[in-house]
Amino acid sequence: MAGDDPDVSIPVRAYWPAGAKWGGKPPAMVFAHAGGWCLVSLDAYDNPCRALAKATGCVVFSVGYRLAPEHPYPAALDDVYRALCFVADHSERLGVDRNRIVIAGDSAGGNLAAATAMLARDRSGPPIAQQLLMYPPVDTDLETASYQEFADGYYLTRDAMKFCWGAYLGDRVTTPPVYTAPLRGDLSSLPPATIMVSEYDPLRNEGESYARKLDACGVPTTLIVLEGMVHACIHMLGITPAAKAIFANAGRELRLKLGAF
Repeated sequence: MAGDDPDVSIPVRAYWPAGAKWGGKPPAMVFAHAGGWCLVSLDAYDNPCRALAKATGCVVFSVGYRLAPEHPYPAALDDVYRALCFVADHSERLGVDRNRIVIAGDSAGGNLAAATAMLARDRSGPPIAQQLLMYPPVDTDLETASYQEFADGYYLTRDAMKFCWGAYLGDRVTTPPVYTAPLRGDLSSLPPATIMVSEYDPLRNEGESYARKLDACGVPTTLIVLEGMVHACIHMLGITPAAKAIFANAGRELRLKLGAF
C-alpha cells in the first residue's frame, strides 16, 4: 500500500476466514500489532491474526506500520489510518463490507487503533463500526495503581513501557500529543468499543479508565477483564487454555455488535 510519500510503502497482510465467500461481503478488521511502537513484525503476528479471523469471521488486514525510533510519532498512526482508508476505499475490490469495518489492535497496536478512531472522527474519515482494543496503553502516566502493583515480574514491566514511550515520543512523553494519549482527549462521537484488559498487567487501570470515560462520553462500551492473564496473552494459545478467552470474547462481541455473518 502506498504511504504518505513516494518513498514509503506499507505492507498489509490479509487473512480470510475459512468459508468466507467473495460475494458474501464479510466485515473487515484493520489490525495494528503490538511491540511498543518499536518492535515486532507482520510475521510475529501471523498466528494471532489467523486466530482472530477464525474467531470473528472478519477479513483481518494486518498493517506493517513503520517503527520507532527511526520513525517516531506520527508515522505509525499515519500508516494505520492510511490502511483504514485503503480498506474502505477499496472495499468492493477486496470483497468486504465497507459499513462493517473494525479498527483493532493489542498493546501499542491498541493505542494506534484508538487513535485511528479519533483521527477518523476528526477528519470525517471512513466509518468505523467497532473498536476492539486489547490491553491498550492510552496514557503516558506510569504511576497508576496497576503500574505500582505489577511493575516487575508480570512479563511487561514499567521500565519496558518507559523505554517504548521514549522511542515513540522522544522528549514529548510528559506532554504527549492528544493522539498518543487518548485517555486525555475528547472521546465523544467515537465508534462503539470493546476493551479487554489483562488482570495482571501494568496497563490494566488505564484500560479500565478509558472504558469508563468512553461510557461517560456516550460511547457504547464493553469492558472485559481477562482473568489470570498477563500482558501479550494474544500470543499464549497453546501455552495456557485461558488465552482462548481473548479470541472467544472477540468473536462473541463482534458477531453480536456487527450482526450475524
